[in-house]
Amino acid sequence: MRKAFICGNWKMFKTPGETVALVRELRAKLNESASVEVGIAPPFTSLAAARQALLGSHLRLAGQNCHWEAQGTFTGEVSAPMLKEVGCDSVIVGHSERRQHFGETDEAVNRRARAALESGLTPIVCLGETLAEREAGRTLDVVSRQIRACLAGFSPAQVEALVVAYEPVWAIGTGRVATPAQAQEVHQALRGWISDLAGRAVADKVRIQYGGSVKPDNAAELLALPDVDGALVGGASLKADDFARIVAAARRR
Repeated sequence: MRKAFICGNWKMFKTPGETVALVRELRAKLNESASVEVGIAPPFTSLAAARQALLGSHLRLAGQNCHWEAQGTFTGEVSAPMLKEVGCDSVIVGHSERRQHFGETDEAVNRRARAALESGLTPIVCLGETLAEREAGRTLDVVSRQIRACLAGFSPAQVEALVVAYEPVWAIGTGRVATPAQAQEVHQALRGWISDLAGRAVADKVRIQYGGSVKPDNAAELLALPDVDGALVGGASLKADDFARIVAAARRR
């Protein structure tokens, strides 16, 4: 059985001092166990503080993005080796907010994910459809195109080493959430497409998170679905009690 992976994406919230305080709250509430992997993705400026506060913990640390080059004249960017050295073991790539606000493309996500793997980081590769695409009945077409483009040229071993996050854009920060049937349909289809790209054995191992207004009151139902292997949590990850309840729901799956 695939081990659930719950990751909190803090987005542009929490200074270093606030990060330390929240990590301490999380450590007090989470009752860490080996049954679920748990991670947090603070802003870049708070990663070092988070790493220090996480010492002695099993919680994973993730970056929110990375450039595809190891270094260079790319003002404002952060590379995968930089994230690795500061203590990250994972990095989110292709989040819908990056696509929507900063012009992120599938090709760029492919390059970022490849750079992450080369630096020993686990890429959390995000994809999902907009509300207009959902209402037009194009969800599966859009997500199929995204997963194939984002993983183009990857070997089966590289695919096995990453995490996929399905996050319908219309559910990000809106309070709306995919129904269990909608989430399972896309997750099951994603596993089939991953099988096409890398083989059934790999597809059976790859974890597919759901992201999109995940909260304590809907987490258990979503995490119980056969092809949902965790959650990429936004706003609820900024509240220690809410995040701990989502993690607890993952342990009961």
